[in-house]
Amino acid sequence: MIGGVTATATAWSRRTTFGYRRRGEDPSYACSRQGHRPLLGHLAAAAVQNYTVLKDATIRSEDNDMPRLRQVTRAEAPEGLITSMYNRLFGDRDPVTEPGTATGTPGNWWTVFALVPDVFQHATRGFALYASPNRLLDPVLRELGQTRAGWLRGSQFVYSQHCKSCRNLGMSEERIAAIASWGVADCFTPIERAVLAYTDELVGNGGRVHDATFAALKSDLSDEQILELTYITCLYEMHATMSRALRLEFDDRPDAIVEVPAPTGDAAGLDLGAAISSEE
Repeated sequence: MIGGVTATATAWSRRTTFGYRRRGEDPSYACSRQGHRPLLGHLAAAAVQNYTVLKDATIRSEDNDMPRLRQVTRAEAPEGLITSMYNRLFGDRDPVTEPGTATGTPGNWWTVFALVPDVFQHATRGFALYASPNRLLDPVLRELGQTRAGWLRGSQFVYSQHCKSCRNLGMSEERIAAIASWGVADCFTPIERAVLAYTDELVGNGGRVHDATFAALKSDLSDEQILELTYITCLYEMHATMSRALRLEFDDRPDAIVEVPAPTGDAAGLDLGAAISSEE
């Protein structure tokens, strides 16, 4: 989390109506579905408790330039889904002037996506879709794809949030840490390795998937499960890309690739390449 902020305690619980219900994740778990209201009330209450810590750790940081797009204040937000989500995630605070969610994020994914209400609605429905009890894909395989997609795209937000999702599913710390270097790890099953390889080819190769990789998937997964895996992984590649481009949440950070200033004094203007290649 930003500034060392620790998320509110998270856990998985079974529900007969909604299947797995997740607590404490953001934004994916705050779906506006009947049955999630107690969960979201808990998130709002925890967000109020975490606000001061988050504000000190993040919002007051001189390096935090905030998202690249304007955020929608509570006063500007249209009635309906957006204000409902603001209430559930931020309590009675204005999420722009008093940011902070229960999981330690500023919460600006919500306030930026609120610029276009039907895009906001479409995105939140996507969260409900992947968490639906209608899904056939094992949630561990799904989270491996989502987490690896975040890592490959360099999204601190998607990667960090879905490491927590993996942990909430009972994945060991060894396995979570190994997602970044799964190719040399021996803690994944054959189908998990196939999912990770498929994710690498979806995200890293732009969908150029080798027949051998696909055959490994088909040896364990149905066509329906592969379609779900493909859709959800690509959906989170999109979220990772957008989060970085718009500098949302934990992706609000300067680009690491910049010129390092040359030294001053006698070494200023030195052509090191020419100097070391000189025959003298």
